[in-house]
Amino acid sequence: MLRQAAILVGGLGTRLGERTRTVPKPMLEVGGRPFLDMLIDELARYDAFDEILLLAGYRAESIQQRYDGAVRGRARLAVSLEQAPLGTAGALVHAGDRLQERFLLLNGDSFFDFNVLDLISRAKSGAVHMALRADVVGDRYGRVVLDGDLVRSFIAPGHGAPGPVNAGVYVVDRSIIAGISHLPSSLEQDVFPELAARGTMSGTAYRGYFIDIGIPEDLARADRELNERLRRPAVFFDRDGVLNHDAGYTFEPGTLQWIDGAMEAVKAVNDAGYFAFVATNQSGVARGFYEESHVHALHRWMADEMALIGAHIDAFEYCPDHPDGKIERYRRVSERRKPAPGMLLDLLSRFPVDTARSLLIGDKEHDLEAARAAGISGHLFSGGNLEAFVKQYLFQKAAPSH
Repeated sequence: MLRQAAILVGGLGTRLGERTRTVPKPMLEVGGRPFLDMLIDELARYDAFDEILLLAGYRAESIQQRYDGAVRGRARLAVSLEQAPLGTAGALVHAGDRLQERFLLLNGDSFFDFNVLDLISRAKSGAVHMALRADVVGDRYGRVVLDGDLVRSFIAPGHGAPGPVNAGVYVVDRSIIAGISHLPSSLEQDVFPELAARGTMSGTAYRGYFIDIGIPEDLARADRELNERLRRPAVFFDRDGVLNHDAGYTFEPGTLQWIDGAMEAVKAVNDAGYFAFVATNQSGVARGFYEESHVHALHRWMADEMALIGAHIDAFEYCPDHPDGKIERYRRVSERRKPAPGMLLDLLSRFPVDTARSLLIGDKEHDLEAARAAGISGHLFSGGNLEAFVKQYLFQKAAPSH
């Protein structure tokens, strides 16, 4: 798995006029907060990246002051600061010694709502594997010519050609830096066409919501609609008996057995644009069978296993308490312990969830009671293939709008 993401945030933003005279384009407010905050938060929710490196240039002091050394979820933020404009390819050259062997790269002025881990799981070889937005109307963006998943060439904006467009998200092999022979240099205009000609560039098309804030009209549109686009339905999974076989107080990776289709079910939820959450009672902590650190370690292992197929959980919630617990500090009645809805309500307060289109999958009646108390539809899983089970409910509700 890739553990590093980099975001290109060094552009001048000249098409936005006075708006970027004192503020770098990715720091412009959209929906009441800097656009770059939204990009970073989206990366952080995958819980897959140890570092998010911001490749900064123009007006970089505000970026450095706000983000350098900060932590979002699992990821620590860092800033690579150019002293002179070097172009998008030059930003990679400048930060070369800080980039890992393979990394995720994003444009800092566009937002694309799709499953990033799916892109990473498909990037098996080659110099660059890019995310493409299918079915974009209009001639503002250049088109990408595909042969299967191989990128063959690029068509400049304004030529009316059909086909997907470059969405500004890439899995990059650091070796491309050695081929950048002059600076300033552009990835889109100089590097990518050469890689396509050599057959070392590939891509996958997705249909999620896409917007680029590079022109005033789209910046205004993002300000109007992006917050609502980030509001999505969710699937809440119980853990033992749903994602993994309930062997009784499972807390070690070596003893966990996945339910058939469990990881694929989570990926189906991700690919559909839903949040994926886990809410699990873990009274084994209160009973003294294991500690909270074991719960965290198991969930980290589960997340890493799911990431290998392009799946992720947005948040793991657990309740260690039980009124009959052996460990005194956990011996209590808790509103977070199902059938009480506390874990679900906590998630609803932290994430922009469309409750009406959300659902919970559990294997016990107390899971469904918690769902009802939180205002979420609940469904009882009694065994079999979880992917097939989830899909029969996932698409009964209106699909999230992209």
